[in-house]
Amino acid sequence: MTANSARMLVFVGSYAEASDSGVYVYSLDSTTGKLALLDQAAGLKNPTFLNLDAERLKLYSIEETETAAGRSGGAVSFGIDPRQGTITRLNQAATVDSPTCHIQRDAEDRYLVVASYHGGKVGLLSLHEDGTVGKLLDTKQHEGRSVHPERQTQPHPHSAFFSPDEQYVYVPDLGLDRIMTYRIDKVKEALVHIGETEIHPGAGPRHLVFHPEGKYAYVINELDSTITSLRYDASTGKLQPMETVPTLPADYHGENTCAEITISRDGRFLYGSNRGHDSIAVYSVDGESGRLTLIEHVSTEGKHPRHFALTPDGDFLIAANRDTNNLTVFRVDRESGKLTFTGSSVPVPKPVCVQMAYFSA
Repeated sequence: MTANSARMLVFVGSYAEASDSGVYVYSLDSTTGKLALLDQAAGLKNPTFLNLDAERLKLYSIEETETAAGRSGGAVSFGIDPRQGTITRLNQAATVDSPTCHIQRDAEDRYLVVASYHGGKVGLLSLHEDGTVGKLLDTKQHEGRSVHPERQTQPHPHSAFFSPDEQYVYVPDLGLDRIMTYRIDKVKEALVHIGETEIHPGAGPRHLVFHPEGKYAYVINELDSTITSLRYDASTGKLQPMETVPTLPADYHGENTCAEITISRDGRFLYGSNRGHDSIAVYSVDGESGRLTLIEHVSTEGKHPRHFALTPDGDFLIAANRDTNNLTVFRVDRESGKLTFTGSSVPVPKPVCVQMAYFSA
């Protein structure tokens, strides 16, 4: 599906009270980069992170619920009407017994994986054949701590990502300075811990992305504002750290934490967000070694870029600036990797996650 034969829909998750809108749908004009609001959904508390299944016209969100024991996690499925640009809630289901911060789906649409930063847990859920959320199948509790006196006194799983062949699930744990490796036992329907990768002390690994060719992975480290490159062994699932580069300019000395990381479809350019410096760091990727070289830092035209994403065609990048309540759109030069602000900015209350895809017009 190409930009000429389809429309781009952009889905945004945010911090919100259940009485307010929390999930938004926009269209993106692929010529001008302008965003137009099409729909919004209320009734969910903090539907911050999303997962998009464009092929099956489904959208998944985390949410937060209150129980007698305290805050708990939930997952919600939506149906997508691509012609109208609207979403309809299909079902909700409980996940782990603590708030979650990330949701991921396998390529076969059999499972969801959620990460709980505050609870130190990873949860495996089933998906029904109709795309609705099923039941909690398994939970893994992380244990331990690392060196940061405030942020690493306990485990903090921050996300979950499948390997390119879907054989492994990687969970960066900010509190442990480790990336935990699991596989899904599809007979027992359980997460099986098979190993872990140590990241340097005080790093705080947060999100991860694989190179399109599958030889390398990159993890962005929230606490010390760095990106670590890793060599991926598909036969064992092992990740081997190769190098670590800073995400900040050498002359910047203010406070900063990192958030999101992504890579271009051709694997030539890598992008990471800085919160504090409020920028996207752009790197070139050496195709032979996987190593990174800084190209530029670009202001996100807002504060606290919690998340960002590239459009499927790679022509635009959309940043979610949580503290200035706005989405900003940048044009991507696919030859140089550089970003240029289009001037397009729309207000969104506390945006946290951006997912997008082309849909048949």
